[in-house]
Amino acid sequence: MTPQSLDVFCFFCPFVLVLFIIGLYCVIVTTNLIRALIGIEILIKAVTLLLIVAGYITGHVALAQSLVITLVVIEVVFMVVAVGVVLGAYQHYNSLDAGNLRKLKG
Repeated sequence: MTPQSLDVFCFFCPFVLVLFIIGLYCVIVTTNLIRALIGIEILIKAVTLLLIVAGYITGHVALAQSLVITLVVIEVVFMVVAVGVVLGAYQHYNSLDAGNLRKLKG
């Protein structure tokens, strides 16, 4: 690892950590399903940034780019399916609160 790559890692590491913590907080604390999906999206963006930085540091930029493109495609498919499930639950139960959905199910 060169000093330049270590500087790049030290520069981007706080951003990755902050994004990861914000996403995790958003997923754990909220009961709103849309906010939970936004938290998952933020978590995926943190992983994407970490992949790009790791690819730059190791010198495997092409591999990192291909992994990021694959991750973006998987993320879009996941989000489309998840939003479809959330909208279906909203149409059926008229609520986006996860606590209400548990109560209404039984």
